[in-house]
Amino acid sequence: MRLGGYVLHRDNKDTLEPCLRGLLALCDDVVALDSGATDGSGELARSLGARSVPHSWKGYGAARVAAVNALAPCDYVFYLDSDESLEPGAVDTLRAWKGSSPDADVYRLPRRDWAEVEGRRFLFRTQWRARLVRREKAVWHARHIVHEALPKMRGGRVLAPIDHRFATSVARRCAKEERYALMWALRAHFEQRRLKPVVIQRLAAWVRDCVLTGAVFRGGADASRLAWGVAGYHSTKYAYLRQLREGRFAELARIYSEERYDELFARVREGRLD
Repeated sequence: MRLGGYVLHRDNKDTLEPCLRGLLALCDDVVALDSGATDGSGELARSLGARSVPHSWKGYGAARVAAVNALAPCDYVFYLDSDESLEPGAVDTLRAWKGSSPDADVYRLPRRDWAEVEGRRFLFRTQWRARLVRREKAVWHARHIVHEALPKMRGGRVLAPIDHRFATSVARRCAKEERYALMWALRAHFEQRRLKPVVIQRLAAWVRDCVLTGAVFRGGADASRLAWGVAGYHSTKYAYLRQLREGRFAELARIYSEERYDELFARVREGRLD
């Protein structure tokens, strides 16, 4: 069984090496999709033995399509984000999985979101994510500019934890969530998704991450602040969706409809929303 692996990156030299070492320890072919790195990340990927493939950034969906297309023929695809890594025990577990003649369309792994805020490191939450996908099922679309989830598929689980450097600052994480919320709303606007109550969405997400998953017991007040900030994504995306329905962000909507995703990301990053 051949396993192809990939990571998307830009200026991620501080976290890319452990990510790539995990992929290279498992995969028969590894692609590092370089979306314009200027910090030496591309050179690092090549020095470790990955194939560095340049790619003009047009969103996460388009990048995943490009990465899969760049892989050599394989049976399954395994992917990590540039701020994720595998511990040696997880690598051993995945090697055993690889030798077990797997046959499900998808396998989910536990991703442990670690927070490093105010000089304190704690486990924020653990979520099961699809990361091992049969090659012909590893299908994304360019319009999936953020939160580019695969179609729902029944599959198995592999207890090989992925460590994710989720947050190093509550403020930076909140700013990222707000950008993602607007991107999600643009896509949802054209998919005619229904609106949901804004306040309820945020409160429900805070309760889930802070209390039900136990973050507050591991990280105290820092965890509560982070959970409230992250939960803001779930309310903000519907607030943005409502504004789009009312005619705001018309230029962004036009750019999205014309599939000019590189321009869209640039405008949102620079705060040019109208």
